[in-house]
Amino acid sequence: MDMSKKIRQLRYRASLTQEQLAERLSVSPQAVSKWENAAAMPDIALLPALAECFGVSIDELFDLTREQKLRRIESRMELEEERAADVFRDYEEFLTELSEKPEDRPQALSLLADLYHHRMEADGRRVSRFARESIRLAPEKKDCQWLLQKAEGSIAWDWNCANHSKVIDFYKKVIAGDHIEPHTPLPYFYLIDNLLADHRADEAEEYLAAFEKLPAHRPFMAAVYRAHIALARFDEKTADAIMEKAIADFADEGDMLFEAAQYYARKCDYERAIAFYEKSYAHDAQHKPRFTDALQAIAMIHEIRGEYKEAADTYDRILENLRNEWGMTEETAVKEAEAERERLRKKG
Repeated sequence: MDMSKKIRQLRYRASLTQEQLAERLSVSPQAVSKWENAAAMPDIALLPALAECFGVSIDELFDLTREQKLRRIESRMELEEERAADVFRDYEEFLTELSEKPEDRPQALSLLADLYHHRMEADGRRVSRFARESIRLAPEKKDCQWLLQKAEGSIAWDWNCANHSKVIDFYKKVIAGDHIEPHTPLPYFYLIDNLLADHRADEAEEYLAAFEKLPAHRPFMAAVYRAHIALARFDEKTADAIMEKAIADFADEGDMLFEAAQYYARKCDYERAIAFYEKSYAHDAQHKPRFTDALQAIAMIHEIRGEYKEAADTYDRILENLRNEWGMTEETAVKEAEAERERLRKKG
């Protein structure tokens, strides 16, 4: 169905004449007639008002195919920090219905999770903003200290059971229930990382041994994890020796350079961390467009050290990457990077 037929159908459903619709939109009845006869299209500026008249989202004015609608949902989540309630409900309904079909269920569930996470992040920014202001005004009160921890993942000093046991148990079940051959190594990464965060080194070593038996495992990651297991056991000397050998053995692996940077950043050895992040980013120049993770980490380290100008300058590099390598102009990632750069400049 093209848009002309869609407008006519929605007008009938809303029990509106062409004259009544024209009056609501402040256009002539002839204009509405032209739209419905495909002689003309509504001006783009009229689409929000047109959707409001019919009680639908703007997306519903267009009779998109399933694939087009899925692509539109994905792109809008990249372009917008948050979306209107009616758009959210439209996407939620479409994806929930799609998730009932076995062949579409994986993609629909993934997009539903992304949709709710997108809203959660928008709400989280509000929680953070209001909680921070409340804490400034009344630092002796606890309620918003707790909410800030929930919104930003900060540490709560009066809670002594901070661990990742639930997600650890989940990934153990994912690994045990993986019946697809060959088994994927991806869940092992998340499981071992969470085990290490809780210093459950023996279990991490057990799953690392299973990881190494997978056909798709990457040998340098096994070496990286051995170093982190040693750190989890508070054996820094052994950990450093393992990491230095891994760097030498896998010198041509760009991902190894990034993992080395992560290792030294975790140890707060910031000079070495920055050096390896730079090497990692330079190595990836042969595989553009590059991700900006290394640059973001460098900016964070500069800010931790109070080097605000250097941190802001690094965001110039991030923006250059987003615009020149990814072709982004108005996407959320660009706006967020610009905001971070301005924040850092003000601090400097």
